[in-house]
Amino acid sequence: MLGVDDPADWDAAFERGERSLGTAAIGLALNCLLEEASPRIVRATRLPDAAQRGFAFTAVGAAARLNGALTPELYAALRDEGLVGTAEDAIRDTLTFVPFRDLPPWFKRRSVCLTVRGTLEGWWLSAEDAVEDARRALRRRRP
Repeated sequence: MLGVDDPADWDAAFERGERSLGTAAIGLALNCLLEEASPRIVRATRLPDAAQRGFAFTAVGAAARLNGALTPELYAALRDEGLVGTAEDAIRDTLTFVPFRDLPPWFKRRSVCLTVRGTLEGWWLSAEDAVEDARRALRRRRP
């Protein structure tokens, strides 16, 4: 169902209870206008099957990549899911491909927090490397 390019086909599959609706949501994100695909992708993010929900969030990330924007409903779906779990990659894609000025305020705060956290983790790892290098150098100098 990855090749789904008609929202009506997705709606019909949803009514039939098809199993691969999350995969089909990726097809919608790739082939349809964001405004047409958005409500269906949001519905897919609420599917009971965890794997298909994961594909739905992949569709959100693809939409952010292709459009450089998301709809308020897609932002809300990301916020509801949170950074941990199936939405993590979609949130990171959104932060990468949607201009900072176009993000909702809560998403801007998330972006700043992730940037600060990443910087601090980088410094921590650099400090650990420096300490380990110093230990190795001291061990080599001992007779």
